[in-house]
Amino acid sequence: MRLTPAVELEYRCKKLQDQMTAVGLDAVIIVQNADLFYFTGTVQSGNLYVPAEGQPIFMVRKDAARARMESGLKEVLPFGSMKDIPGILLQYRYPEPKRIGMELDVLPVNFFQRYQKVYPDAEFVDATPLIRKVRMIKSHYEIHLMKDAADQNDLVYRRAKEIIRVGVTDLEIAAELEYTARKNGHQGLVRMRGFNSELFYAQIFSGVDSAVPAYPDTPLGGLGLNASFGQGAGLKRIEPDEAVLIDFAGCVDGYLTDQTRVFVVGQISDRLRRGYEDMLEIQHKMTEIAVPGAVWGAVYDQCLELALKMGYADSFMGARGSQVSFIGHGLGIEIDEYPFIARGFNEMTLEVGMAFAFEPKLVFPGEGAIGIENTFYLSNEGLKQLTHSSEELVFLAV
Repeated sequence: MRLTPAVELEYRCKKLQDQMTAVGLDAVIIVQNADLFYFTGTVQSGNLYVPAEGQPIFMVRKDAARARMESGLKEVLPFGSMKDIPGILLQYRYPEPKRIGMELDVLPVNFFQRYQKVYPDAEFVDATPLIRKVRMIKSHYEIHLMKDAADQNDLVYRRAKEIIRVGVTDLEIAAELEYTARKNGHQGLVRMRGFNSELFYAQIFSGVDSAVPAYPDTPLGGLGLNASFGQGAGLKRIEPDEAVLIDFAGCVDGYLTDQTRVFVVGQISDRLRRGYEDMLEIQHKMTEIAVPGAVWGAVYDQCLELALKMGYADSFMGARGSQVSFIGHGLGIEIDEYPFIARGFNEMTLEVGMAFAFEPKLVFPGEGAIGIENTFYLSNEGLKQLTHSSEELVFLAV
């Protein structure tokens, strides 16, 4: 088990405190698992109290002993309920907070109301934008973990070449690839922040099933196994002369990379083949314009403009009626972090240290889907690509 270094946690909390000072927050209380892991190094259930000045206090409901083992923070202690927080802060001589930030994008209303009872005179504001801004700049430690996840992605890609064949179901392919990833350190869970954004570790489809729309905010959907989780791999069997799309999120020690590759059993239509080459061209366009200082929404607009010029108004990033308004998304502990290469994000710019997936894809109802996805990060030397499996279409014998 690789534990987050204490110096890494201290630096992250200090960056959050700098953000808090800039907007006049006395404290931030963090309870969501992904944020807890980022700032404490563990997901043991509790409250991380980050004051504007001083040491953060991690108050753990369950399990405090394990939290002390896994977290490099100096102050990790057990507590029973939210009502204990004022007394604990008094022991540390921290003043009563007047402006408190919380993760209002994900915090249940019932929980929020309990915190209001603890501090009835305090003003509560959304701290999520501050937290996301801290998390969007990756350290060398984080990029190292993401490189390991990219290596895991490549092992999955290599295994896919060995097992994809006519007659095998999409679900069987998915199970084999999960087995490969799990043997190589995948935690089996992919975190996504958005409400109701349940997501499996991969989207794996063949032929017409890859063009079936579904409820997630993704360009691809899939039929899935049943209506209770109507997305992803289903029971369709691979047939000759169709594309198999493997969109797989690698994960090592909590950190994600995202990669899509296309395998062909036999041959595919000229439209799909040409579409794949065009998506590679859009990816190349992105690599030319995604530089420090580039506006997120402007990168999206220019890539979309190219797709429209290519004639893909009805198929780019989904079939008409099911298209999404992004081409790229940040990566780290969650699969929908900052930055968003998306429509309307015109106030924020790319910065050194950002990591994101870029996924230009085409969906043709009744025929299938095609596309590419890689994970990139902005270094001091420019844009670097983390995922490294071959981008050539893989043609397999029937």
